[in-house]
Amino acid sequence: MVKVAGTGHGRISLVGLLATKPGCPARLIYRTLVYHGRKGEPKGFSEADYATLFDTAHQQLGGPLVVVWDNVNTHVSVKMRRLIAARTWLTVFQLPTYAPELNPVEGVWALMKRSLANLAKRTLDQLSALVKSRLRRIQRRPELLAGLITKTGLDFTPP
Repeated sequence: MVKVAGTGHGRISLVGLLATKPGCPARLIYRTLVYHGRKGEPKGFSEADYATLFDTAHQQLGGPLVVVWDNVNTHVSVKMRRLIAARTWLTVFQLPTYAPELNPVEGVWALMKRSLANLAKRTLDQLSALVKSRLRRIQRRPELLAGLITKTGLDFTPP
């Protein structure tokens, strides 16, 4: 998960996964959440949001998922463990603490943020549209996504 701040008090939270499947190009599946700073508005992704992302990925990819992710609070909560256990097609491995170099989606966030670095300040809604546009560009480059996966040094080949 990554956050991008615009002018004012809001921010955009992003969550995503890089999917790899033998014989298929790598894919990026992501979701955004815009927080305008309004009372009662969710500030970030909940366990249910992550579960929905997994359900979507499972449907789009047409098979079981093996997820490798970091130790954010919502990733290791009791509620998240229950949501994972309810999905027989989902296996989750936790990354060691402070190991962003092993998480290929961190490379996606770095590329996206770098592409926004020299832009003039924008409203939150303009920034949200720009973030989505940059992520769609990255989505259309499966060779770039494959490179980010390879850069981790992890072997994602099924046994």
